[in-house]
Amino acid sequence: MTLTGVIQAGGKSTRMGGEPKALMELGGQRIIERIVDVLGSVLPDVLIVTNTPELYAFLGLPLVPDVFPDHGSLGGIYSGLKAAKGEAAFTVACDMPFLKPEVVRLVVSHAGEADVVIPKVGDQYETLHALYAKVCLPHMEAVLQARRFKVVGFFPQVKVLEIPEAEVARLADPRICFLNVNTPDELARARSIAVAGM
Repeated sequence: MTLTGVIQAGGKSTRMGGEPKALMELGGQRIIERIVDVLGSVLPDVLIVTNTPELYAFLGLPLVPDVFPDHGSLGGIYSGLKAAKGEAAFTVACDMPFLKPEVVRLVVSHAGEADVVIPKVGDQYETLHALYAKVCLPHMEAVLQARRFKVVGFFPQVKVLEIPEAEVARLADPRICFLNVNTPDELARARSIAVAGM
């Protein structure tokens, strides 16, 4: 099964005062550069979903628009999957500075076993660190057209393979590898983690 890596960079960054989270610096690199490095080491085909392509042109990657703007994460996941060359897309948020190649490999190693392969931490799905197959597209589109924006809204219509927290924890600390940087406080915490070399 051919796979594409998709980075979601379509959020408004309102809790960061409008400054794009992906371009914040952490450990001497922009967050999105850290993600591109990790994702590119696992998957040779990577694209970015964004409605501000001018901000990310410097990365030299294909940039695709969010075809469902203002429809939350699900709109971005749909857009990336639709544009992907691969039969499935590993989708990650642009604000996850501690993405671990081992955990990405764990998820993509299950490609072809289900329509969605997704880690679950506690009762929370990591929807922006998951693999979605192209067969999900019509089911995603149906819930988006119905203006239902929860990513899990289409899960009952497809086969979902959950990766338990314990399996992730054997490779990396889930609290760190799934950490999102949404606020100035979270950015400060992430910078401390980066300095500590975790």
